[in-house]
Amino acid sequence: MDIRPEIAWLVLACAAVTALPRVLPLVALSRLTLPRAVMAWLRHVPVAVLAALLAIEAGSFSWAGYLGIAAALAVAFATRSLIATVAMGVGVFWLLG
Repeated sequence: MDIRPEIAWLVLACAAVTALPRVLPLVALSRLTLPRAVMAWLRHVPVAVLAALLAIEAGSFSWAGYLGIAAALAVAFATRSLIATVAMGVGVFWLLG
């Protein structure tokens, strides 16, 4: 299989455009000591992201979605782990959907 050079460059450019906005804040903020108020505010970001994802699914009006939301909320309250919460919600949705 031959890969055309312009396609390879396009893929590399897309990877760079995707990676830079994620890496630059980590590099910049890793050297700073953030104020306590900012750290307290940042603790709420995962909860807000999870709420947004669940709200989108709540509008789908499917039983698999509702049961996935219920499972995700149960795991979130029990473990307070974002990875476990997302894994459970996606797993239940996938199994029932």
